[in-house]
Amino acid sequence: MKYDRTISLIGEAAFERLQQTKVILFGVGGVGGWCAEALVRTGIQHLTIVDFDLVADTNINRQVVATAANIGLPKVEQMRERLLSICPEADIVAINQRYMVETAAEFDLSQYDIIIDAIDSVDDKILLIHNATATEATLFSSMGAGRKLDPQSVRVAEFWKVEGCPLARALRTKMKKSGVLPLHKFQCVYSAETIHHPQSTIHHNGSLAPVVGTFGFTLASLAIKSQL
Repeated sequence: MKYDRTISLIGEAAFERLQQTKVILFGVGGVGGWCAEALVRTGIQHLTIVDFDLVADTNINRQVVATAANIGLPKVEQMRERLLSICPEADIVAINQRYMVETAAEFDLSQYDIIIDAIDSVDDKILLIHNATATEATLFSSMGAGRKLDPQSVRVAEFWKVEGCPLARALRTKMKKSGVLPLHKFQCVYSAETIHHPQSTIHHNGSLAPVVGTFGFTLASLAIKSQL
């Protein structure tokens, strides 16, 4: 059985809980894609993935879903195909949509046990965090993985205690100004590494597979351990 090694580690009862756990993951890019794969490879059977973007050639250096063969195709649908190739019996729902003010009402977050935030947009992220913490679901959120080189600097902390992360700082500042605050505490994955500033004429935030992969695997680990 493909999950024998998972069961031998966590036991039958915990594995059965994992298989019943309902997870929704927002963002299947650099961080979210690795997270989604780790969840399904471990035994999560009910996973909804949400992303509005297309696979681009600039994704290939760090995103598990991106290949030379699927450039220009919807990222969330390509991710679903990949996950089903790993576990054909899994219940994988792919929603090609952006989570934002105009679409938030279309998502019933209360039906999930775990909500995972791997969104890049500050405004969308604040909205999701606020709405997710209004439910009884457990929220895990990714802070900024861009411009980081060292996967050994990846850490876990409660949102208000994250240090050295410009994204977390920007989120907290905007939340305080807008009054759209989290309704309870939640755990974040972040990097304590000082941001790398190379000399470059390319106008993208640089990022690497070892770092975004570590973020994604850590999010998946938090989600899995919360059910043990």
